[in-house]
Amino acid sequence: MLTDAAIKALRPREKMYKVTDRDGMYLLVSPTGALTFRFDYRLNGRRETVIIGRYGPAGISLARAREKLIEAKLMIQEGVSPAFEKRREKRRIKEAKSFGEFGERWLQDARMADSTRAMRRTIFERDILPTFRNRLLHEVLPEDLRAMCEKVKARGAPATAVHVRDIVKLIFAFAILHGEKVANPADQVGPSSIATFVPKDRSLSPTEIRIMLTQLEHVATLPTIRLGMKLFLLSMVRKSELQDAVWDEIDFENAVWSIPKERMKRSKAHNVYLSQQMLDIFIALKTCAGNSKYVLPSRYDADAPMSRATFNRITVAVVERAKKEGLPLESFTVHDMRRTGSTLLNEVGFNSDWIEKCLAHEDGRSSRGIYNKAEYEHQRRHMMQEWSNLVDAWVAGQKYTPTLYPPRMDLLTPDPDA
Repeated sequence: MLTDAAIKALRPREKMYKVTDRDGMYLLVSPTGALTFRFDYRLNGRRETVIIGRYGPAGISLARAREKLIEAKLMIQEGVSPAFEKRREKRRIKEAKSFGEFGERWLQDARMADSTRAMRRTIFERDILPTFRNRLLHEVLPEDLRAMCEKVKARGAPATAVHVRDIVKLIFAFAILHGEKVANPADQVGPSSIATFVPKDRSLSPTEIRIMLTQLEHVATLPTIRLGMKLFLLSMVRKSELQDAVWDEIDFENAVWSIPKERMKRSKAHNVYLSQQMLDIFIALKTCAGNSKYVLPSRYDADAPMSRATFNRITVAVVERAKKEGLPLESFTVHDMRRTGSTLLNEVGFNSDWIEKCLAHEDGRSSRGIYNKAEYEHQRRHMMQEWSNLVDAWVAGQKYTPTLYPPRMDLLTPDPDA
């Protein structure tokens, strides 16, 4: 049975020779040093050979060759000739000359998780195809790819821009593997030249909160987006939880926003108790929403929620304006504001159980995990009001000492069946 070490030790001879592996596969060593996995079989009374692939960095690994051998044997059991099918596939791929055709073939054939395939197809169809669809492969140049990535980054989506580069790189690698003699333009566009990312544990300081909210007032955007940005900070919800929110979830009378389990990450319903400041924001958003069912409707379609990229663009614009003003504000994301609330509330000294419940985190190791969505309601209402007061004080440049416990502290834990 072959090993990678044994294969690398093979040397060419004057004539071709075979080195056998397991299950009938063998490696053909040519006088030029080319190493090709092959498999001989009989089907319908005839002897055939299927070329599984060429060994090496530009070809396939030993492990992948063995996987393809299993695939070939399954085809033979079904009466299908793997050799014929491979020749047909080569002809189909040879006929595909445009980038769009190769990209579609790659999306269909490449090995990847379904969720990854779905994400890549979205980026491929939305960001790449409109420009590169009908171009021949040699017409896609590094400067074209770099310009495309910069355009995506400029809309506030640096992570997507890096994915654009990676997808183009993979499509070209696929085409080259199938015989196209072209250079891969992505080799000259490094991912770090497109975007770098801050650590995932980023949280804003009180000073950065003041700068962020102050600069937000001077960025050219809609009033609803400014309100939404502040609401992310005060409510500590996830991005999708606010962007997909509908007015049926908001109870103004009882000052609570009830998010159904279908929209929660852990599929458990969650209550957000609204401070006076958050209530005022929701009232303003309701005034702007018109007849839309969405709290943050799309600017162009009242029956759709706001674009996912909208707040990404605003965070970038806020940071850029702060830097022009010489103010200390580093890059941050919408999700960082959720982390900011958690970090600062813990530092101030609020009960960590209340904070975790506000974040819709469940501790499966304790009995807390069985409590209903209204757990610690009295305490959480108090803490959310104090958090809003703290943020207002920081923005105004004032000192504020929060009260860590409600005036009437609940001494009994809530009834799980309540």
